[in-house]
Amino acid sequence: MKLLVIKVETSHEVEDALTSYSQDVLQSQGIEVRRRSDFEEAGWKHDATVVELAEIANLPDDLQFMAYFSGERDREHLINEYRTKLKELQQLGLATGPAQVSASYIEDEDWNTVWQKFYHVLNLSRHLAIVPEWEKYQPQFNDQQLIKLDPGLAFGTGNHTTTQLALMGLERALIKPMKIVDVGTGSGILAIAAALLGAEQVLATDISDEAITAAHENIALNQLTNIDIRQTSLLAGVSGKYDLIVANILAEILLDLIPQLDEHLNNGGQVIFSGIDYLQLDKIKQALDQHGFQITLTMKQERWVGLVIERKEDQEEL
Repeated sequence: MKLLVIKVETSHEVEDALTSYSQDVLQSQGIEVRRRSDFEEAGWKHDATVVELAEIANLPDDLQFMAYFSGERDREHLINEYRTKLKELQQLGLATGPAQVSASYIEDEDWNTVWQKFYHVLNLSRHLAIVPEWEKYQPQFNDQQLIKLDPGLAFGTGNHTTTQLALMGLERALIKPMKIVDVGTGSGILAIAAALLGAEQVLATDISDEAITAAHENIALNQLTNIDIRQTSLLAGVSGKYDLIVANILAEILLDLIPQLDEHLNNGGQVIFSGIDYLQLDKIKQALDQHGFQITLTMKQERWVGLVIERKEDQEEL
């Protein structure tokens, strides 16, 4: 079986946005990134590393982004989708570099095995570490919780800045047993982290078939029994209220989620948003305000923003 590869010659400023767009919106089967800076920095190390940039084939000017899709996907449609997204990102003030989009086909391989050599333990905090199932790891603290993960190609590994911001907010908010919903769960990282940190009950939702499969596998890998998974768009069809709603998804999708928050949030509950480029923050703030919510904590790393959100005090009293 062949894979369709969409290749984008672009700028490092849009790497996170293209990653989220490929995974969450276009449902890619995997991504690969080649950064010129990685090759340059390897040559700065005070070890035996020798890097001759002139000898590296197809070295990008800045960033080469590749997304993998089933060979049956519409090639021209995907090319146009990426071109449109690059124009949108440019309008938001992001540098997009050459913004050249091309496509090719390759023979499918056992990518899940090949890429494992690039994915290692990620120490997130003194409370959490993400550990690939094929690696052994001794916790740095006796009470450090380990998220065992086999994310496969299509979903998060925890390295993404937006995931880490969401986890920071989750650690801060989860101070007692709570009912939590993780919207757009992907590989299930946030749902698993919530359960390991002491959540009483967790619901994980996603619209993607592949995400649901990946989440089931990773939850089983961590031997957790208090996480339910539901395939749905955002919170459509979900009943009941939760103490904490977590969503690490693109800002334009968060805008669709905001009108659903009030119906599903307990009094005194909190919401954690991540996946927001700082240029889109004003839109999120405006939508939250219109629906009776306020931002109580802002977390920022590079271009990405994470938010802790609560009802306005006058709304809480109603």
